[in-house]
Amino acid sequence: MRPARRDTPRTLPARLLTGLAALIGLVVVGALCPGAALAQSPAARSAGVPSAGAQAAGLHIGDGRLLEGNGNDFVMRGVNHAHTWYPGETQSLADVKALGANSVRVVLSDGHRWSENGPADVAAVIEQCKANRLICVLEVHDTTGYAEDAAAGTLDHAADYWIGLKDVLAGQEDYVIVNIGNEPWGNTDPAGWTEPTVAAVKKLRAAGLQHTIMVDAPNWGQDWQGVMRANARSVYDADPTGNLIFSIHMYSVFDTAQEITDYLNAFVDAELPILIGEFGGPADQYGDPDEDTMMATAEQLRLGYLAWSWSGNTDPVLDLALDFDPSRLSGWGERIFHGVNGIAQTSEEATVYGDGAPDDTEAPTAPGAPSATAVTDSSVTLGWVAATDDTAVSGYDVVLVGDGTSSTVASSTTTTATVTGLTAATTYTFAVHARDAAGNRSARSATVEVTTDGGGTPGGACSVGYRVVGEWPGGFQGEIAVRNTGSAAIGPWTLAFAFADGQTVTNMWGGTATQDAGAVNVAPASYTATIPAGGTVTLGFTARKGDTNTAPAAFRLNGAACATP
Repeated sequence: MRPARRDTPRTLPARLLTGLAALIGLVVVGALCPGAALAQSPAARSAGVPSAGAQAAGLHIGDGRLLEGNGNDFVMRGVNHAHTWYPGETQSLADVKALGANSVRVVLSDGHRWSENGPADVAAVIEQCKANRLICVLEVHDTTGYAEDAAAGTLDHAADYWIGLKDVLAGQEDYVIVNIGNEPWGNTDPAGWTEPTVAAVKKLRAAGLQHTIMVDAPNWGQDWQGVMRANARSVYDADPTGNLIFSIHMYSVFDTAQEITDYLNAFVDAELPILIGEFGGPADQYGDPDEDTMMATAEQLRLGYLAWSWSGNTDPVLDLALDFDPSRLSGWGERIFHGVNGIAQTSEEATVYGDGAPDDTEAPTAPGAPSATAVTDSSVTLGWVAATDDTAVSGYDVVLVGDGTSSTVASSTTTTATVTGLTAATTYTFAVHARDAAGNRSARSATVEVTTDGGGTPGGACSVGYRVVGEWPGGFQGEIAVRNTGSAAIGPWTLAFAFADGQTVTNMWGGTATQDAGAVNVAPASYTATIPAGGTVTLGFTARKGDTNTAPAAFRLNGAACATP
């Protein structure tokens, strides 16, 4: 979404403004496909059972994480560099390394739209990355906005380019990740992204490339229609080696904390590897990206991020360094390199450039079983006995346990944490993991069951409007408008309804949905927890469906029936 060349458009086409403006503050996301993850479970990893990805040489995927060849967790902290348009700026790699980066994403061309970066040039880039002790993500930029931008190339053409570089790439698996194509689909029929992405992955593997493959999202990288999220499992399964990582690009579509955390946590919970392959911070005409949450969440979840971009942008507001001069960092550059959760503070060099052994491979002991205090209808505070470690425990993750799975719901650097956004009069099971600075995670603690209070103000004076915003084979997007028709505020609240045709909610914004068969209960988000008198809160969601998609017949707010206009 952020081409760097000065004669290349930086933003989405103007004719998309109307549709995009309606999405400010709202990421329309799909659902990760169900089914058991191919990635190895944390329990299996702690027991020493090798994953499929761990058999690969060099950088690979295990347990939904990017790992080095020696099994060390590798978290990218770096920037994008527009090499194909500025081939003379070879000092840039040394400059970003000097500022603390451990990786760089290098813009290349396969010759479809710009001058091709040939084998000798690509080999030189790889050697420069290695000389500067950087992990190198190589990407083809010609695919940007395919199906909407007539000048864009195909993923198939990009795959042929990578195959043509097979001899250059061979033996570089420890140092190089292949990003097949940048933002390889625009906003025109983004569902078309999935099939060519799968085909490109299979083509590279059939040709013998063993590197970790990175795939970018459609919608100019921002996946605001949820196509990558909905199809992530099938794309991942298409890689027989299991060494594939997804890349989301976060710009003005991602302007609220919930959008960012919802998207990244969905992949982490499913043990599907992801990083923020591009992101911006400065506001533009589409909105103001929430870079603080992007960086904080990436650090909390130990996910990689690569800021856009070093220098040479069409709009210099996105230049990290002015005129490629590392002594002249912009405000954006200062934020990325020296700010909270920035590169200088969080970057760790790849161990492949050291002695080949990770600094710390021993996981902490399991924390004590958590105990609950301060239970309300929507939150609980948990405390536990500290874990121990051979170096030091750096933090704890509180997980919600159920149906044989667990998902992180809170993190803390102390032995207490508060979990919010819970549903009244509901029983939850929680446990805790400890982690150290090297990313080693302990076994799970014993669990505790907590039943939230049954508080909340009564409903009854309410009406609910329900509509289907859009449908596609196997899924749809819906909207629920809950109006308080009474004279007193309602909150906190729970909304109950039922689907009759097997529909299953896969993601929701404005609230959190839990579902048992067809019955759905919704708890509010923090910003929708109170419905003022005469006011309305709107919930959006995506769901799976079959051939029939009948609307719910009735809605109950805090147990009382609502009118359905």
